[in-house]
Amino acid sequence: MYAKDGENYFIVDAHIALWDARPANQLNIHGKQFIDCFYDYHRNLSPESELWPYEDFLYYGGQRLMKDLFDDGHVDHAIFQPAHLGAFYGTGFGQTEESFALARQHPDKLTYNHCWDPRLEEKGLEQLRRDARRFGLKGAKLYTAEWHGDSRGYKLDDPWSYRYLEAAQELGVRNIHIHKGPTIRPLDRDAFDVADVDRAASEFPGLNFVVEHCGLPRLEDFCWIATQEPNVHAGLAVAMPFIHLRPRYFAQIIGELLFWLDENRIQFSSDYALWTPRWLVEKFVDFQIPEDMQGEYAPLTVEQKKKILGLNAAAMYDIPVPAHLTLPQPAGV
Repeated sequence: MYAKDGENYFIVDAHIALWDARPANQLNIHGKQFIDCFYDYHRNLSPESELWPYEDFLYYGGQRLMKDLFDDGHVDHAIFQPAHLGAFYGTGFGQTEESFALARQHPDKLTYNHCWDPRLEEKGLEQLRRDARRFGLKGAKLYTAEWHGDSRGYKLDDPWSYRYLEAAQELGVRNIHIHKGPTIRPLDRDAFDVADVDRAASEFPGLNFVVEHCGLPRLEDFCWIATQEPNVHAGLAVAMPFIHLRPRYFAQIIGELLFWLDENRIQFSSDYALWTPRWLVEKFVDFQIPEDMQGEYAPLTVEQKKKILGLNAAAMYDIPVPAHLTLPQPAGV
């Protein structure tokens, strides 16, 4: 919980990872390119006081994760959103067994989401069914730009993608997080395009599609899709750190999202360990749309901030929220 100016905020960090990008786990030059690109984002968008040494960034482990999120970071609950990247890393990038073990050890604090690749076809479908039972999945993270053999990406509206989404719906894996954000070297820009979300969301109204990174740098495309698809949500991973160096740009992002979607479909994410949540939470609670931009964008309210920082994701994942941290329901609800 975070408290400021007499207000208490229940914090859900809806997009975290526990990765291993050490040289011993890198299969090729692309593994180094990927983590180096991550580190460039971390270095270029973080306050100087929050910078990590490169070696720490390659692998930090569960003990540091728990400290950074829950001891120091104001977070009440966090959700693992792993990327496999098996073409680049021997045991994968996101560490399944370590993350799941941590979530089982701290079920009140951590939720584990898993991943799949529809290009594995029938074999992968059977694995999805086993994974859903083993992990008790409520959600999944899809990386449509991931490489597989000669393929350098897939789309959500591919026939096999539909087969997997149908299976997810049957299995109760209802929250589908998709990386649709900035290009990460060496992955291909076009594979992160948001257009395929439109058709998939229409075909599967029983699923929630959380577009991580809110489509950046394709924010306008994302907003036009999300305004007509009520099951499309915005994840603020990667958008959040602009609150530090580019506050007016962040004001534009959050202002557009609130105009097109509303505060009920936006989720806070630190994208740990690209960034730690403490400073992001603190800066967002203090943030306000600049006065000269308020003719176009409405000022942020405390209620909106509480929903974005945690209550929206808590509702999506059935995470218990203490009564004193909830918002009062309107009469008749």
